[in-house]
Amino acid sequence: MQTSSNHKPSGMFGFVIIWLGQIVSVLASSMSQFALTIFVFEKTESATALGLMQVFFITPFLLISPIAGVMVDRYNRKMMMMVSDLGAGLATVLILIFQYFGILEIWHLYVASVIYGLGNAFQWPAYSAAISTMIPKEQLTRANGLMGLVEVGPGVIAPLLAGALIPLIGITGILTIDVVTFLLAIGALLIVYIPQSLQTVEGRDAQGSLWQEAAFGFKYIFARPSLLGLQLIFFVGNLFSGIVFTLLPAMILLRTGNNELIFGTVQSAGAMAGVAGGLLVSAWGGFKRRVHGVLIGWAVSGVGVAILGLKGGVPIWLVGVVVLALVIPLMNSSNQSLWQSKIAPDLQGRVFSARRLIAWFTNPISPILAGTLADYVLEPQMRASTALSRTFDFLVGTGPGAGMSLLIFFCGFVTIFIGLSGYFIPAIRDAEALLPDYEPLPPLA
Repeated sequence: MQTSSNHKPSGMFGFVIIWLGQIVSVLASSMSQFALTIFVFEKTESATALGLMQVFFITPFLLISPIAGVMVDRYNRKMMMMVSDLGAGLATVLILIFQYFGILEIWHLYVASVIYGLGNAFQWPAYSAAISTMIPKEQLTRANGLMGLVEVGPGVIAPLLAGALIPLIGITGILTIDVVTFLLAIGALLIVYIPQSLQTVEGRDAQGSLWQEAAFGFKYIFARPSLLGLQLIFFVGNLFSGIVFTLLPAMILLRTGNNELIFGTVQSAGAMAGVAGGLLVSAWGGFKRRVHGVLIGWAVSGVGVAILGLKGGVPIWLVGVVVLALVIPLMNSSNQSLWQSKIAPDLQGRVFSARRLIAWFTNPISPILAGTLADYVLEPQMRASTALSRTFDFLVGTGPGAGMSLLIFFCGFVTIFIGLSGYFIPAIRDAEALLPDYEPLPPLA
């Protein structure tokens, strides 16, 4: 067990304490999200109303991310994480109060989504930078594998728990549990020692005004072809995977006559495969050359997506979603570890915020592309006797949902190409050799 001079847990032991606090908190938040989704749909019966919650979350997140990165580098990372959790907790407390007194309205949830988005803009770069100061470099992939479980693990049991508890304790009870777990997450941070990163030459030279430092993360990435290449892999990959995740629920429901049980089964299989992938990466540690984990991960995920598009029903969908979800932790943890080991800790807040903004820039674009191509081009073509439907009948079948299946299959094929293409671009393939670790940078007093 590692402890600091003030006897607070640190190192891997301290990280596990933080991780436990986070996974419990995220599980409760996922239950709240499930319950509030039901609340919104019962009140509005509108998919647009549900979509607006995501818009109100992602828009402030993208707008504030560059500034959040500067503040994470300038100030105490532990404090930034606590403030983020505290803000989300206070928003949940307000929702709980409004629900308790029976005055909760849809617009209250939109305001809460804005607060959640602002908090998340600080939380992710702060956690990422803190991990790199707590964990030895050779343990980073394992630690990031565990953090990946925080993202996918709650998806396995949160809907089941929320569905079982809502009849017993209602939405008010679910929100109360969420508030309590926010306190647990903050308490875990309080008892753990998180070293503040030492200043480096690069960190000193990057100092300037707030706006100069906000732009620094983008300049840093664009000045390094290897980092830019890796990020473009994720940018393009996220564009096509966003199309897939937009279409998948509708495709399964259309092809099964709105069978929610089948859709839930496929969704749960994917969540369980994601948990298994995270545990596997944590135990194994990933490839020694982490770029293999990124590129192979994208290529194999493309195979899973392509399988999802094939005709054959539930057995095919289960195979596809398991292949896809199983490699996502390997891909994300390998990429995260590579960036953490190559970028000085006192720069990571700014660089990681810019990195996520670039990767998530496609989030508003993918649903528009998916809906337009599916509803107005491919679905009409694949439901009628056309040259397109006759050509691809053997692959994806015809009828309702076949147009979406064809688009999903195409996205899988492109994703395989995206992963393999990195091996033909030296700046990406040799990224770990071309980018020096941050250790050689002499620290300043």
